[in-house]
Amino acid sequence: MTTMTDTSNAARFREFKMPDVGEGLTEAEILKWFVQPGDTVTDGQVVCEVETAKAAVELPIPFDGVVHELRFPEGTTVDVGQVIIAVDVAPGSGDDAPAPAAAEPAAEPEAEAPKARQPVLVGYGVAESSTKRRARKGTEAAPAAAATAIQAEMNGHGTGPVAEARPLAKPPVRKLAKDLGIDLATVTPTGEGGVVTREDVHAAATPTPAPAPAQPEAPAPVVAPAQAVAPSVTARETRIPVKGVRKAIAQAMVGSAFTAPHVTEFVTVDVTRTMKLVAELKEDKDMAGVRVNPLLIIAKALLVAIKRNPEVNAAWDEANQEIVQKHYVNLGIAAATPRGLIVPNIKDAHDQTLPQLAASLGELVSTAREGKTSPAAMAGGTVTITNVGVFGVDTGTPILNPGESAILAVGAIKLQPWVHKGKVKPRQVTTLALSFDHRLVDGELGSKVLADVAAILEQPKRLITWG
Repeated sequence: MTTMTDTSNAARFREFKMPDVGEGLTEAEILKWFVQPGDTVTDGQVVCEVETAKAAVELPIPFDGVVHELRFPEGTTVDVGQVIIAVDVAPGSGDDAPAPAAAEPAAEPEAEAPKARQPVLVGYGVAESSTKRRARKGTEAAPAAAATAIQAEMNGHGTGPVAEARPLAKPPVRKLAKDLGIDLATVTPTGEGGVVTREDVHAAATPTPAPAPAQPEAPAPVVAPAQAVAPSVTARETRIPVKGVRKAIAQAMVGSAFTAPHVTEFVTVDVTRTMKLVAELKEDKDMAGVRVNPLLIIAKALLVAIKRNPEVNAAWDEANQEIVQKHYVNLGIAAATPRGLIVPNIKDAHDQTLPQLAASLGELVSTAREGKTSPAAMAGGTVTITNVGVFGVDTGTPILNPGESAILAVGAIKLQPWVHKGKVKPRQVTTLALSFDHRLVDGELGSKVLADVAAILEQPKRLITWG
């Protein structure tokens, strides 16, 4: 990367490291830089956008100054804890600035700079304090301990500046440790940067003595970061590195498919009255300013079906061998974005009125399309809807979102011949598919939920009598 040729005292410069932008994630890809060397930045200003295994998020700088150096180009995957940008916090002092007195401690100029607040993401976390204070003179905490405290706080596990950090490990490794009954905090990490690997977990689960330390690997050849992540293109094929959201999708779907025993049931239903209701709601003054479409009524129908059959809204706790029934519904909506499939959810959707639900759906979809969905918006879902009908598909067998009990697929709504009141007439018809975890949802329960959704879509007035 091109850098400024400033050779000032190193104490002038502050380094901003890649934070843990999600729950225990170990890396993120730099999608875009919003600043360049020489630009002035202020505390809280967004300097870059990064993509993790969960979402694309923006990173604000936690101090003022002038950008001195960008350590990595766009498109580079950076490990958590690596320095990504250096900032001159005392611009204008120059090389001829007077050196500190001999009796002054070396760290004194750094202590006079504004104290860095906890790095937070746009829409993810809060600043420790909105008041800027100068750092106290004296001995400062060790950098490693400070980084540990910051990471613990961002993960939601911190109780103060000495909170214990969450062990670093990738999602498949965490699942392996959970399946083997291994506490990651007791495992000695051997991965780069203190990351727990699969081999570390297996070693902790094996009663035999640990193997001898591996010989140091030969240094890898130096490759430009941009080349290391670029697709490999030949005349007959293109190879695209799997990373970020796409990598997370693959891991989550494989884990879900081979962990939860899926059952999928189907029903074809006449939704002509639902389509008429949608047309009427579009003209209703109470729905002014919000988007009304069939998905809104389908979402409300599913919420009513869950209210009538609350046992379906649950999760399987493998570690404790318990079924955890949820008394709230965080309704996930599968959204196709340029970066891949994501499933943000509407928090406490069961408490929302129809206009509120319409507004939430509109905001969720627009945020997802803009690539601004935060990790928090995708956490804690309980059930999901995936609308494959927008692609003209009749139906499918959806895979459960990990940690959820059910997912409803909605097919295309088409004009078809249908027996109505004893006569064959053209009617608006669609096919619904409900996949559920058979460990906690029996066939009878799953059938009731699907039948209730179909009954409401056939006769929307049941939203009033059942809801």
